Amino acid sequence: MSEDKISLPPGVPELRVVTMPRDVNIVGDIFGGWVMAQVDIAGGYAAMRRAQGRVATVAVNSFTFKQPISVGDQVSLYTRIIRVGGTSITVDVQVYAERNPVQPIVVKVTEAQLTFVALDAEGKKRLVPPER
Repeated sequence: MSEDKISLPPGVPELRVVTMPRDVNIVGDIFGGWVMAQVDIAGGYAAMRRAQGRVATVAVNSFTFKQPISVGDQVSLYTRIIRVGGTSITVDVQVYAERNPVQPIVVKVTEAQLTFVALDAEGKKRLVPPER
């Protein structure tokens, strides 16, 4: 796998975290489940903001691991709302890792699309309000 240097997307990441030794799998790379959890957190936060309240993940529409993530990488997750339905919100999440802080290189490591449903206080579907 190549480590082509890339530019980060415009804007501020929804979530940024540094990977730790506790996050590795049996071969020493960051565990895919850890990455999936971070994507769900970032996507959920963007969906909550748009829904103006509680949401739940209802589908992982796509999830592609492009490169492994290593201990010590600073992982940035960028979100973009790509569809708003009556009760649902689909979020695109792009994940980048910055490696070697002394001579940084940025690589795209994961991309995913998730769909969330807006929920009321009782946990039932509700309409997504108009954009403010």
